[in-house]
Amino acid sequence: MEADAIIIGAGACGLMCAVQAGYLGKKVILLERNHKPGAKILISGGGRCNYTNQWATPEQFISANPHFVKSAFTQWTVDDTINFFETYGIIGKEKTLGQLFPESKNATAVVEIFTSLCAEMGQEIRCNADAKEIAIIEDGFKVTYHVGDKAKTIAAPKLIVTSGGLPIPKMGATDFALKFARQHHLNIIETAPALVPLTITGKDEAWYSELSGNTIFCEVSTDEISFEENILFTHWGLSGPAILQISSYWRRGSIINIDLLPNQQILAHIETERSSNGKTLLSTLLNRFYAKKFTEALGKFLPLTKTVADLSKIDLELINNTIHFFKVKPAGDKGYDKAEVMRGGIDTNEISSKTMECKKIPGLYFGGECVDVTGWLGGYNFQWAWASGFVIAQGI
Repeated sequence: MEADAIIIGAGACGLMCAVQAGYLGKKVILLERNHKPGAKILISGGGRCNYTNQWATPEQFISANPHFVKSAFTQWTVDDTINFFETYGIIGKEKTLGQLFPESKNATAVVEIFTSLCAEMGQEIRCNADAKEIAIIEDGFKVTYHVGDKAKTIAAPKLIVTSGGLPIPKMGATDFALKFARQHHLNIIETAPALVPLTITGKDEAWYSELSGNTIFCEVSTDEISFEENILFTHWGLSGPAILQISSYWRRGSIINIDLLPNQQILAHIETERSSNGKTLLSTLLNRFYAKKFTEALGKFLPLTKTVADLSKIDLELINNTIHFFKVKPAGDKGYDKAEVMRGGIDTNEISSKTMECKKIPGLYFGGECVDVTGWLGGYNFQWAWASGFVIAQGI
């Protein structure tokens, strides 16, 4: 036995677990298939790393068991995350909606905290180490991994799988955790890309494509939830923060509602304009709220050349429905290549919420993205990674 535990995956969860285990005097070895640790940390937030969210609570997480995260978030809070990074020189600055970014540093500095601490505490990170097989042995676990074309093995009493989910395959994402779980008859909640742009095809495709590059502040909603943030029109459909958020709740074949003028009433604006200047064109009025190009695009649906005084009751109903109840039926999403996280994963009923240990296989732990816990956009998934990594370290 070379260590107290083996960690497969040196991402956010695995790195936090290694450091926290080190604080407790436990020796771990991390196996990372990429040439350096923290690959997704390094690209997060455009390379600046939105490492947590001040508003994070269990309510911003999607899971078949929404109560599962409560224990981990009690054991490791947002304040714990903030204090941890402040201890090592990263001061958080809120950008928008509770997202914390390093005030004067970047994602590289976040990863360097963990690699430096691992080095100080003797926690070994073996990069270019691609885990292939896990054998359950009498006194623990034996992992076979490849370095280039050479096969190697390592054994330890405890095994922690934090190898992430399926998004961004070019950065080393694999289904290793899911395949291993299935081999041992652990239930998997159906997986899908989440926090992902949505595509539009068919007769409306050209309309969206012509608006590519335009952003609009909207309220985007399904029957169960809504988000107020920007949407971005693209050549293939819709993106932007509001769309990424709603994508985690969207299901193929369902409709998304977009309020193009949230917290205002277009009919009230029309009525006010009628009383002051009834000769104002509808297009002129709409240009006060939108870029000219978007107003012109709305001409596909609305009588832009009419004056506000000439708008009929039917016109007003059409305007209200178009502006406040704009319906979109996406054809699909941009897949794991463009998704920030994976929805679904290893069923939380297979795992202890207090320790993250697998109920059926003692000594085996799962954490981070491979578990059926998916956070909103904006630092929430990092908070889950840090919390689950901390919790695992306490039990190994």
